Amino acid sequence: MKKSFLKVSGYEKYGLIYLFWLLLFFLVPVFVILAYSFLTRNYQGGVEFRFSLQGYKDIVNPNYLVIFLRTIILSFISSVLSIVIAIPVAYQMAFSKWKNLLLLLVIVPFWTNSLIRIYAWIFILGNNGLVNQFLIKLGFVESYVKFIYNNFAVVLVLVYTYLPFAILPLYSSIERLEKHIFEAAMDLGCTKRQVFFKVLLPNIRQGIVSSFVFVFIPSIGTYAVPELVGGKNSRLIGNEIARLLTTAKNWPAAAAISSILLSITIVAVLVFMYGGEKREAR
Repeated sequence: MKKSFLKVSGYEKYGLIYLFWLLLFFLVPVFVILAYSFLTRNYQGGVEFRFSLQGYKDIVNPNYLVIFLRTIILSFISSVLSIVIAIPVAYQMAFSKWKNLLLLLVIVPFWTNSLIRIYAWIFILGNNGLVNQFLIKLGFVESYVKFIYNNFAVVLVLVYTYLPFAILPLYSSIERLEKHIFEAAMDLGCTKRQVFFKVLLPNIRQGIVSSFVFVFIPSIGTYAVPELVGGKNSRLIGNEIARLLTTAKNWPAAAAISSILLSITIVAVLVFMYGGEKREAR
């Protein structure tokens, strides 16, 4: 009994440490941001500690609605494209004898600073970049093609940046499957297309949901990608938050946008988690 009690106490101790960590590094910053959204703007920067709803009134603007919609649409497209690319990659990794090496290659980009990787895309896609020089030399085009500073470049670099986050959950889901279930389906008369849609996809639904969440959430809040490879009409909500904090000196409005974005993110995660549990229960 004494031994068991000590073991439970140990778990409780680690639980308290986890709760303290969560409180200090997640809940406290969230409450600070939420509190700032209800304070008064100081035009020199920062806030004055007087209650106000002006921060929320400042963002009731059609321009912000356009930026929100653009952010959600581009993040959604990036998430879907990442999953489409990640599924065959994760499948090949899961059943390859070189799976450990392939897994390492997926993780390797994280060892390089993200800004360096984004600037590499500028070097590749820029007006004088490798792609344009290649097309001009081969005679396919007479002048450079505008591959960069538009929505296309933002989506492309978002997919490149967050693709590993889509591959890893799908790899984990597919690796649990036995390869013989696909062979059995083929023996029973299924075509490869039917095996893909009726056998593979239903068995990795949770991995697909996780991949979507892992790509969609960071894409919504991204700042560096649209700032460096996006144009005037490709700015996302993260860029607007940065502008409000630095140029406009409107911290309550920035905090209000952040609070709304955080609420949307939490709701999306809860919906996906609840939907996943419901599917697992079936």
